[in-house]
Amino acid sequence: MTISEIAGIDASADVPSTTLFSSLHALPRSHGVDRAAAAAAVSDLLRALGRDTLSPHLQETPRRVADAFIEMLTPQDFTMTTFPNDEEYDGLVIVTGIPFHSLCEHHLLPFQGTAHIGYLPDHRILGLSKFARVVEFFSRDLQTQERLTTQIADWLQARLSPSGVGVVIEAEHLCMSLRGVSVAGSRTTTSALHGVIKNDPQIRDEFLSLTKRG
Repeated sequence: MTISEIAGIDASADVPSTTLFSSLHALPRSHGVDRAAAAAAVSDLLRALGRDTLSPHLQETPRRVADAFIEMLTPQDFTMTTFPNDEEYDGLVIVTGIPFHSLCEHHLLPFQGTAHIGYLPDHRILGLSKFARVVEFFSRDLQTQERLTTQIADWLQARLSPSGVGVVIEAEHLCMSLRGVSVAGSRTTTSALHGVIKNDPQIRDEFLSLTKRG
């Protein structure tokens, strides 16, 4: 299911960006934040781990941790900017090396890396800075890398209705680097492809080659 379907938006309609983002904020993760309860929960966790929360070094830690999680899990609104494809540009548009960080929903530990995004325009083209905005929007959540990759690709496909979309994400997961097998430096790569970037072997190879080079 695409983001537009979740939000109840017709991808074929010319939907204003403010409408789409209002709908996205209505998704289940937007239940509101209780900062005091979050800080109290961190304090309980520290005590359960045998730590003295009255220590001068830990007294403010619950508040700091709560504020850090709230910041990492709160996406920033932005104005979506697209333009008519007046010149009928029909080549790939690719932005590589977009840095991001997110939180693994299984361990609440960060994973971070880079996103590479490309699309083949049809009637609309996207303002280049919005690639990074879209990545940031979906990464500020409790995530899996697979879902994050799919959400970005589905969102661009639904909003732009391009001939094709491709998203490749490379990331290191601290839940794998710092615990368990403790394999520091290993990176996970995921991809999501739509339209001709998925179905046309020549265009798919061009996209993957350019993102790898990036």
